[in-house]
Amino acid sequence: MDTQAVMEWFDANERPLPWRAPGTSAWGVLLSEVMSQQTPVARVAPQWKEWMQRWPTPQDLAAASKADVLRAWGKLGYPRRALRLWECAKEIGEGEVPGDVDKLLALPGIGEYTARAVAAFHFGRNVPVVDTNVRRVYARAEEGRFLAPTPSKRELAQVEELLPEENGPRFSAALMELGALVCTAKNPECMACPIKTTCAWQLAGCPEPSAEETARAKKRVQKFTGTDRQVRGLLLDVLRASPHPVPQSELDTVWEDAPQRARALASLLDDGLMEQNEEGLFHLPQ
Repeated sequence: MDTQAVMEWFDANERPLPWRAPGTSAWGVLLSEVMSQQTPVARVAPQWKEWMQRWPTPQDLAAASKADVLRAWGKLGYPRRALRLWECAKEIGEGEVPGDVDKLLALPGIGEYTARAVAAFHFGRNVPVVDTNVRRVYARAEEGRFLAPTPSKRELAQVEELLPEENGPRFSAALMELGALVCTAKNPECMACPIKTTCAWQLAGCPEPSAEETARAKKRVQKFTGTDRQVRGLLLDVLRASPHPVPQSELDTVWEDAPQRARALASLLDDGLMEQNEEGLFHLPQ
């Protein structure tokens, strides 16, 4: 892969995301990475700014109630991430966000990608950072596949081989940006790609994905409408909007399918995203 071409393209096309601003703390970078999981950047940016104004350090977030954290999470989706961030802040305590990948992985809710992203993008560690965008760019440019394969441990070593000795973290960010803006999942803008002349997929004649690859990709796409996730979100919306605990009858109005509603309600209680008091009323965790 032409590292220089990718870097020059990034220099000219890097989006001014708020967490890329000079002076952003390690906590700010960690927060942005957790918020951005499976969520469009356009939705994350305003929420990130609000959180950083309200809870600029892990100590500030740790002092907040779970209810306030869940209300502030709003419509970002997967609200368990909000509680994991709160738990992460509690674990950090009076200390600082660590810069070592293994120490980051030891924090609640911090997975392989997030740990490497924080280590690279804030602390400048030259470690591979592989998300869906990077996986897709690598699959096309290096392997000639239109669709990226299922995530595997092997890909970390593959991407690590591409990292330049200098500015490795910036190159990782450039690969992610290239996948987000140009080498997209559908209808990639190949004519705007800085590495189109060396891209293995282009050189192979842009072959269509096999039926097996297409089926596997469709299986990985998570639907939302009509799912328990949607019902969970609607139930949480009721609690977020109410300053007081609410009765079962208020929750029953959000979804007609009683068995599905009950299943979603039970899962929220199991996940600690909702609690029921002695009077049988429901409320956000405190």
